[in-house]
Amino acid sequence: MPTATKAKTEAKSSVKPADATAARLRVQYNTVIRQELQKELGLQNIHQVPRLEKIVVNTGLGRAINEKKLLEAAANTLRKITGQQPVETIAKNSIAGFKLREGNKIGLKVTLRADRMYEFMDRVINLVIPRLRDFHGVSPKSFDGQGNYAIGFTDQSVFPELSFEETTTVHGLQVIFVIQAKDKAHSRALLEKFGLPFEKEDQ
Repeated sequence: MPTATKAKTEAKSSVKPADATAARLRVQYNTVIRQELQKELGLQNIHQVPRLEKIVVNTGLGRAINEKKLLEAAANTLRKITGQQPVETIAKNSIAGFKLREGNKIGLKVTLRADRMYEFMDRVINLVIPRLRDFHGVSPKSFDGQGNYAIGFTDQSVFPELSFEETTTVHGLQVIFVIQAKDKAHSRALLEKFGLPFEKEDQ
């Protein structure tokens, strides 16, 4: 009898509620947003609903990649705000005008997926963007041809994870939301559901 009780207790403890530790926006997407978008966009198949695939956070340093102080500051920024170690980005092509050769180191980047991706997006939308000065919304023109969306930050001081000392060596960075969607309109609909505030376009 004790053995049966023990087995029952162990089985019960091994069962966890669905999405118990999942990121808030991930749960919201799976339980609410996806169904709303399917209805609002008139999609027959749930798999046609736009979804966030990954987030790429990068900083381009160009010729300054060899400046140790700037490189360390940029690496520290990406590490602190994403929770991942950045990797070096390499030039794929040579550009004579910029004295750039194929294979040159040109910056740093971090690729976020799954819960870390959603957690980072949550912080950007609800903590970072509200700290921007004279902010009137993100530009609706920053989509590429595939529906991916990019936000540029002129310096890293808007990220609350960084101390004042960690922002004295200033550098910019870019956040790219890689989205699987039919077109730009579907991508924008997804980002708006997540709470990204777009700038109002002139009527």
